[in-house]
Amino acid sequence: MSTETEREYGWDDEIENDGPEFVIVPDGDYEFEVKSYERARYSGKEGGLPPCNMAIVNLEIKNDLGICSISHRLYLHSRCEGLLCEFFTAIGQRKHGEKIKMNWNNIIGAKGRAKIGHREYNGKTYNQVSKFYEPSEDAPKKTFTPGKF
Repeated sequence: MSTETEREYGWDDEIENDGPEFVIVPDGDYEFEVKSYERARYSGKEGGLPPCNMAIVNLEIKNDLGICSISHRLYLHSRCEGLLCEFFTAIGQRKHGEKIKMNWNNIIGAKGRAKIGHREYNGKTYNQVSKFYEPSEDAPKKTFTPGKF
């Protein structure tokens, strides 16, 4: 939806647009762009991790089927450090083996490559990230310089 037609609704307004269809992409490797993220808290109720901070990263994949949006959870816990490193390496903010401070404010617009698979939940199929890939040496790098826009 373009910003020219975007508007706030009143409580009694009429609505009709169903929105875009949810696109399931075939398993494979895809280029992605980070569109947004939110800071959240994982309760620790499911799975083996204790309560911890969590980033919900919203990725966009454009392909022949349309635009696919994937929400991917990154848990800020020592057990998941390798997955955090994999993500920051994929978007070019880290080199393999390098120690970095996670710069969440610089991930919007970052691009990378990931292996996309599927998961089933409540009888529905969803796209999910299986792995983030290290960028190739000839891939363009996004650089960040403090104070420069």
